[in-house]
Amino acid sequence: MNEQNIVPLRTIFFAFLKVGMTAYGMAILQKLRPLVINQGWLTESEVNEGLAMVQLYPGPIMMDFTAYVGYKLRGVPGAILASVGFLLPGFTLIVLLSAAYFAGGDFPWLKSLFLGVEAMVVGILANVILDLGAKTIKGRVEGIIAVAAFIAMLFKVNAIIIPLVALVVGALVISPKDKGGTKIPLQPVLPISTRRLIAIAAVSATVLTAAFLSWKLHTDIGNLTLSLFKIGSIAFGSGMGIISIMQTEVVQIHNWVSQREFMDGLAIGQIAPGPILITATFIGYKLGGVIGAVMATFAIFSPSFVMTLAFTEVMGRTGRRKWVQSALAGVLAAFVGLLIATFLSLSGSTLHGPQMYALAAGAFVATRYFILGDVAVYAIGLAVWSVLMLAGLV
Repeated sequence: MNEQNIVPLRTIFFAFLKVGMTAYGMAILQKLRPLVINQGWLTESEVNEGLAMVQLYPGPIMMDFTAYVGYKLRGVPGAILASVGFLLPGFTLIVLLSAAYFAGGDFPWLKSLFLGVEAMVVGILANVILDLGAKTIKGRVEGIIAVAAFIAMLFKVNAIIIPLVALVVGALVISPKDKGGTKIPLQPVLPISTRRLIAIAAVSATVLTAAFLSWKLHTDIGNLTLSLFKIGSIAFGSGMGIISIMQTEVVQIHNWVSQREFMDGLAIGQIAPGPILITATFIGYKLGGVIGAVMATFAIFSPSFVMTLAFTEVMGRTGRRKWVQSALAGVLAAFVGLLIATFLSLSGSTLHGPQMYALAAGAFVATRYFILGDVAVYAIGLAVWSVLMLAGLV
């Protein structure tokens, strides 16, 4: 970016706010690339480097790419405003839907309606597993890691430990293959400005302080926030890849939400724009209202936000290292096994009766073979389910 053409912070915020209003899945990238390239904010090379970089550490890819663009444009303030603008529409909608959900929990029709939503979540999750597996399981070692992660989940091994072990195993065992993809080239070594170093240190200190205060609260919302800080620190790859860990933590270990509430929160998280990990907002709202929603959202996204700031400065100076790619391959393989375990758990507790099985199968077919987006699938599925409800068939 030309120093004489500095992008105003207000422009960054409103540009990403607009993207965040319709930010669903990988279609987000189709909105972001033209935004930053056509406006002359970043070069195509810088965009490609950023997209490659954000896959090397934990965090939802598009969320971290947003922070990367904001940081490249205006440093830490730009990264903060870009990220807040991007998240704000989805966060607001989830808070409103969560308030309606928990206020209307005693209405039988609402519970019946969400039975259909839960069935569609199962179908969509099946498609995610197949897609992630096809992209991730490239050899025998990755397959063994996925199976081992699945077995570990059956024996109730801590779901946060599994990806960490897979990271080490991947770095030691998997041989990275050069498929000619986008690489981060070595950049000329330039001094990091003192102002940016101080800003990154301040953000890091803020996140660590928030994690410490959450630990000191000794309440459900404090413990949830601390748990989400940990989850956000290891959430590699697709946001759906971390759902198994979140479900184990909030449902099975701590019982902060029921299995059904988690399924409904996951569905709401998919309906709202933004990354799927914003499901954490729903859980936070249940435990602490709007304040809880803010705390949970901050906790799940802030660790990777800090990593983005640091990696943007470091990766341009060190280039991509093969062992990092190997470690990432190990983690993503483990997520396949974790997702399969989650799928079996959710489907076993959710699908009851031929109507729900049929709706789940329909959602799977619609997303996999008709390539419909999640919002379209939910809209069509809910219309069909509502007709069945009115006809007394469910």
